[in-house]
Order: sequence, then C-alpha cells, then structure tokens
Amino acid sequence: MRRQSSLARFLASAAVTAILATGLGGCQTMSDITGSITPKAEANPDTDPHRAVEIYGERYRANPKDIEAALGYGQALRAAGQRAQAVAMLEQANLAHPGNKPLLAGYGRALVDNGNFQQGLDVLARAHTPEDPDWRILSVQGTALDQLGRHDEARRYYASALKIAPGDPSVLSNLGLSYVLSNDLPKAEEVLRQAYASGKADGRVRQNLGLVVGLQGRFAEAESIVKADLPAAEAAANVAYLKQMLSRKDNPPGAPGRLPVASLSRPD
Repeated sequence: MRRQSSLARFLASAAVTAILATGLGGCQTMSDITGSITPKAEANPDTDPHRAVEIYGERYRANPKDIEAALGYGQALRAAGQRAQAVAMLEQANLAHPGNKPLLAGYGRALVDNGNFQQGLDVLARAHTPEDPDWRILSVQGTALDQLGRHDEARRYYASALKIAPGDPSVLSNLGLSYVLSNDLPKAEEVLRQAYASGKADGRVRQNLGLVVGLQGRFAEAESIVKADLPAAEAAANVAYLKQMLSRKDNPPGAPGRLPVASLSRPD
C-alpha cells in the first residue's frame, strides 16, 4: 500500500509538472488561442522569448491601449517563464478593455499557467460562449479542471474540444495526462499514442508518451521514444532525465529545482 501510494503521488506530481511545462500539457500558445497574434519570426516567443519580451514590451509601454501588443507581450512573458508578470500585465489590459474576448483568453491562460486554476476557469468562461466555443480554450479549461482534481469534468471539456478539432494532438496530450493524474496508465498511453501518431505532434507529446511508457516498466521502449530523431547530445540529455524521473517513482516527489517533465531537454 505504501508503494502504491508513493507511486500515485509521483504520478500526480509528474503529470502536474508536465501539464504546466507545456502550457498545460501541450496546449497551444496564446497566439493560437486568439488566432490572430502570431508574432513575426524574429520576435516569435517559441524561438526567442527574451527578444519577444523586449519587442512587445517596448510596443506595449509605448501604447498600453494596443490590444495586439498586450497579447504579444503576455505570450512572450509566459514563454520566457515570467508567468506572474504576464498575469499582472494582462489584468491591467483587461481593465482597460473590459469584455474583450482575446484578452480574456490570454489572461485566463496566464492565470492557469501561474497556478491560479479556479480564477483562470472563471475568466476563460467569459472568453467564449457555448454558442461559439473555441476548442483551444476548452482544452485549457480542461487542464485547469484536472489541476483541481475534477478529472471527469475535465474530460468532458476535452471531448467537446475534440468534436471541433478531431484528433488534435495538443488536446489528446492533455487528455492523456488527465488519465496519468488518475493513475490509469494504459489509457493514458493509448491516448498519447494517438497524439504521437499525428504529423502535427511536437516533441513534448513524445516526452509525455515516453514518461508514461517508462512508468509502466518498459524503459527500453521509453528510451527509444524520447531520443528518436534527435541530435546525440539532446537525446542523451532526454534519456538521462527520464532515468532521473523514473528513479523517483518510489520516493516522495517534488524535489526542488527539477526540470519540467514534458520538455526534458530544454526549459519552458
């Protein structure tokens, strides 16, 4: 019983860090939520978040009423790991533009990223409507519910998102991590394999799948998953971190300073 309890705590901790690390388990960036603010290549937070913070920060400070600048700045801050700053800035932007749905989406996402799950849910509920739902926001709402332990409710949100965007790997990845949180590893693997098989899945989906396979004792297979098609140094770093995570499954989780599970080879 003690061993099972320890493993359950590890699963919960691992899934939580994986969800947080990937913008809640592989969810899209805030530009994807709004669908209208993908930054230019030289300022893209996915490739150079610190440069994007500079660019959008200057633009936002020059004109705090610029909604696109506020959204880009919030995305850049989140991508750079400055989640509390993103919350504070987007809160001010929402006060200046009450009811603006893209800003509500960005603010709610930032709250969830920062661990303010219930508040994030409340904000995201106002960012779209049942008559015109946004599948990306539905997926983020699902991850917030998972963080609050409301797994069945979270999966209804994922199901709704998948009706709008069938087979989307980010939603499937979040759904897979939901099953990890409730200690249903076979189901988690099944769903994550669906996400992994998608041509649109990114490396973080692969890391989530590798973790779940490794947690079931199939380390050789997990190793092959996390290092597939990667440069040698990056593959070695991923494997080393996977070993580190799996070695903790019988110990209390939460060691300070550990890297996010879902992005084994790079900070998020």
